[in-house]
Parts: sequence; structure tokens; C-alpha cells
Amino acid sequence: MRAPISAIVSLAALVPMPAVASDAVLLHAAGSLRAALTEIAARFEAVTGTKVQAKFGASGLLRDEIAGGAKAEVFASANLEHPQALAGMKRSGAVVLFAHNKLCALVRPGLAVTPASLLDRMLEPQIKLGTSTPKADPSGDYAWEVFKKAERIKPGAYAVLDRKALQLVGGPSSPPPPPGRSAYGALISQGAADVFLTYCTSALAAQKENPGQQIVPLPDALAVGADYGLTVMNEASTAAHKLALFILSAEAQKILASHGFAAPNLPD
Repeated sequence: MRAPISAIVSLAALVPMPAVASDAVLLHAAGSLRAALTEIAARFEAVTGTKVQAKFGASGLLRDEIAGGAKAEVFASANLEHPQALAGMKRSGAVVLFAHNKLCALVRPGLAVTPASLLDRMLEPQIKLGTSTPKADPSGDYAWEVFKKAERIKPGAYAVLDRKALQLVGGPSSPPPPPGRSAYGALISQGAADVFLTYCTSALAAQKENPGQQIVPLPDALAVGADYGLTVMNEASTAAHKLALFILSAEAQKILASHGFAAPNLPD
């Protein structure tokens, strides 16, 4: 179960913290947070004078790295389950919901797709459907939730989508995106996929780089939301706890909102 914001504040007050911070706070974060957390980290550095060393990637792979002994202090995941797994191993403290996202379809230029026709298009044999890699990357898990919903609309749809989905990103052997570019937009541009199920924030970033690409919202019957979870490792520095609290602050939540996330800790 996720913890409310008050839980991590209480945790910061109750858990013994080292008196001296490390040279830089070690942040592991979902790739979909790269732009937003880079901006938030820069603001944190400006305010506190403490550097942030960030590693971005698929949340499931980052969780496995941390569980395997990789040094990390703050983990910002694109789901709640991966940080909860670390908490269950007694590696970290409370897990806090800090952002919402949802899935959209990124569509190549010239392909006629609407929310109403999206499922039919994805089922067409000639349409290349791109996804991330389930288990390694929550975006892939969310895509398969879409497939399960599709089955309720059209019996047999799950088997078709499960078979044809191209797991193009987010896996252990997936190639990195071009420097400074969205992997999803690049793959659509290269013709690797006609339709790519990805986060709406990632689709927006891809469209900014490739204006001809379309963003198609999922219809209500297929819609899937993404809850992002934040946790702090047990041996984290004082500065790491401060970074986690900063991510939950109104200032950082406004930055998340400016990048297209729903920010649950913004005041009404």
C-alpha cells in the first residue's frame, strides 16, 4: 500500500540519518522522468548546493540493480510495485505516490487513427505495434493491461496483440535512444513501429522532436493510468532525504506538472 506524503515526512524525522551527506545524492529514476527530474535536480542543487547524480532507465531494471547491491539513495519508479519490492526486502522506507501518468498511442505521420478506431488499427496485421518490455519496464506492463481491456471489448484481441507487440525498448538488451532524443519518436521515424503505446508524457516529448507524429488518447474502455512511487534507501544520506522531500514539495510538483504529469501533492 502506498504511503501518504505525511509518511515520508515522518520517516525523515524518525529514521537516523548520517550527519554528513555524500558528495552527491544518488538518484535512480524511471526514464520517463528524465526531463522533469533533471530540472528538479538542478533546482535542488541551486537551493541546497548539493549535487545530484542521476541514473535513468527502466524501473524494473533499476530495481534489480538496487536489489543486487548497486549503490542508490533515492528511487523514483514509474510504478508502485518496484519500490514496494525494495521496501519489502527491508532495503528502503515508505513508498510515496508522487506523480501520475497515463498511456497514449504515438502514431506515425499519415496513419489515420482516432481513439474510436485505435483498437481496430492495432489489430490490423500490417500495423507494427511497438511497446516497452514488460517486467523490466512498467510501460510494458501497462501496455499489457491495455491488451487485457481489449479482450473484454473484442474476444480474441489479447492473443493477437500479445503475439504481434514488438518489445522495442526497456529491456536488458534494448539499444539506447539516440543522444538527446526520444526513443519512441526515433523508432517511429525509423519505421520500426506504426503505433507505439507509451506514456503520454513521452509521446509529447517525441512529438516535439517529430511534429508530424500524432498523439492519440486511449478511449475510456482501454485507458490505463500509471502511478509513480518514490522511496529512500535505508542507508541514504541526510541530503537524499532532503531530495525526496523536495520532490514532494509544491515547487517540484509544479515542475512535474509542467512536463505533463499529474502531480498529486500540489495544493488545491
